[in-house]
Amino acid sequence: MGKNRKKVQIIVLLFAFVIGGYAIFQTFTNDTPGTIKEGQAVPDFRLANLQGEPISLQDYNGSPLVINFWGTFCEPCIREMPSFERQYEEWKDKGVEVVAINLSEDTLTVSNYVKKLGVTYTILRDVDRKTEKKYGLRSYPTTFFVNPNGTLSSVFVGEMKESQIHEHIEKIVGG
Repeated sequence: MGKNRKKVQIIVLLFAFVIGGYAIFQTFTNDTPGTIKEGQAVPDFRLANLQGEPISLQDYNGSPLVINFWGTFCEPCIREMPSFERQYEEWKDKGVEVVAINLSEDTLTVSNYVKKLGVTYTILRDVDRKTEKKYGLRSYPTTFFVNPNGTLSSVFVGEMKESQIHEHIEKIVGG
């Protein structure tokens, strides 16, 4: 009886390792829904700005576009916003648009941060977090650099230095 029990335990243990290994393999090899690859069209969105006006991705057709997902709860997000503002001011005459999509926070909180930081680029609110899901976000901040034709040039996860923002914008402007 003891021999059979030990064999069953070994078989169960091996089965658990195989299933666990398969699950880990799938996690690292499968793209998550919403993950966008370089060269693919970025997902459309239609979100309200801080004045309540609807803004969609189509409003930026033909323009190099920077889409930054952020939250006031995210210290790296707040730290990088002045760099995005300076880069926006530097590049806006070449048609570059910067859009910061806030992650489901109330308008008053977002407006206060934007005013405090002196941000002049477009701020949108993803109240239901559907846009966040379409873009496959896993952490904040995450920034998407979009070519004028609407395809993804690159994605940067984490806080960006101003020089990095500049380099990525140069690529989508073509200069």
